[in-house]
Parts: sequence; structure tokens; C-alpha cells
Amino acid sequence: MQDVKQKVAFITGAASGMGLGMARAFSAAGARVMLADIEQGPLTKVVNELQALGRDVDGITVDVTNREAMLAAAQATVVRFGAVHILCNNAGVGASGRSEATSIKNWRWTVDVNMWGVVYGLQAFLPLMDAHGESGHVVNTASMAGLFCWPELGAYNASKYAVVAITETLMAERRDSNIGVSVLCPGVVATNLATSARNRPVEYGGATDSRSEEMVEMLARGIDPNIVGQEVLEAILANQPYIFTDPGMRRYVDERFARIRAGYDWADNCEALREAGAQADVTL
Repeated sequence: MQDVKQKVAFITGAASGMGLGMARAFSAAGARVMLADIEQGPLTKVVNELQALGRDVDGITVDVTNREAMLAAAQATVVRFGAVHILCNNAGVGASGRSEATSIKNWRWTVDVNMWGVVYGLQAFLPLMDAHGESGHVVNTASMAGLFCWPELGAYNASKYAVVAITETLMAERRDSNIGVSVLCPGVVATNLATSARNRPVEYGGATDSRSEEMVEMLARGIDPNIVGQEVLEAILANQPYIFTDPGMRRYVDERFARIRAGYDWADNCEALREAGAQADVTL
């Protein structure tokens, strides 16, 4: 995309954090924005704030774990603005704990929001973006936890690795189309992620004020989400596939791929493979 003026963006998790940062950056650049969030009160507040600045924005309450609600939100956006050009699947939650100790409800909540929310977003909006034939862009919010696994975050890591995989698949599928694709892999950003259980629906255990004070303090020291919003806008205009907020975390990716390469070095000398004659070079 060369410009976002008068383009229509739909952003989930837009009442706070990085989603709100994107809404501010996009609308300041002339885009029309539908902000979507599960929290009605904060959503109404930020929509009113942006409208008071003369921005062409609106809001819709939606639970991204509900496919029918996402489909309805897509139609509502078209009714309000006429089309959709930019989709930001940004809503996310986090449950901490060892993989075997994390409750099944927290596993399902984390995966349903972080992964299925992205899937439902793509299914609801991409057909509409294809239908009008104009250029567009998709941004899926993953995490550095989608590229490197930190301990005590099994459900979160798994959900974010899934977002990276889904987005990289979409990159391959859309390589020759007019729809750009990016995956946002933020490091530490000053968001409300550590208190996301405040919005946990009843079927996943209900809302609580539980939090990791260590996580709250760490996130408070993170980058301003408004900076991330500006970075995402810049990435869309540059058609940049990978968006990192903390270049200093490159070492974690290097460490992961060093371990992977070491695994191949080991396989080169694996007796079982050698005995089986597993030397086939198959190109997919």
C-alpha cells in the first residue's frame, strides 16, 4: 500500500495497548478506523477521544473467540465505512504456568483468543478485501514468544507460534497478490497483557483480577504502544513482512536457530539414519 488515506482499517484489541496505538497512528494518517474490543467502557472512551480530534473512527464490541461475532463485525464495518483494506488481528491474552500445570480452561482461553481470533479474523475479512480488488494489508500480532519459548508460558508460546505459522503461510499464499501480509512480533511493550484475565469469559473460568506483579512491572518498563502503532503503519507502507519492536532480542532468534542447526549436525551423524540410508534430498 502506498498510502492509507481514506483506507478502512479494522483493529481488534483496540481499546488499549498496541491496538489503540495502531488506531491512533492510522487515523492520524487519514485512515478510517473501526476499533474492536471486548471491553465496552474503554472502547467507547477511546472512540470518543479520537472522534473529538476529528478522526473518522467508530467502535464495535466483539469477542474474537466467537466466529459469528467476527463475521457480523466484518459486515458492520462494511456498512459503516463501505469496505475494509487493512485488517489487524491484534487481540491477545496470556496465561502463565508450566504446560502440564496450566488449567485446560486457561489453555483453551489463550489459544481461542490468540490463535482462533486470528483465524476468524482472516475468514471474516479477507473475502471482503478480495471482493473490492483494491490493495490491502493484513497484520497478525504474534510475539517474540512466537519465535523463542520462555519458560512458564506454554499456552502463550504455543498460541503465538501458531500465529507466526499462520501468517507465514498467508505470506506464501499471497505472494503474488495485492494483499500485503505482516506478522508483528513485539518484545516488551507497556500493555495490559498481564491483567488480561479481567476480560476472561465465564466459560474459561470467569474474570479475575489475578496478575503476576513481576509481569506487570516488566511490561510497565516496555516501549510505548503508540510507538508500536507508528511502526506498524510504517511497515504496512513498506510492505515489511516481519515487524520487531526490540532489535536487541535478535540474539534469542539466533540462539534458537543455532540449536536447530545443531540438530541437523547431529542428524548428519545419526546411526539410525545412516543405517536406513536416509539420504534422500526431497524438495517441496
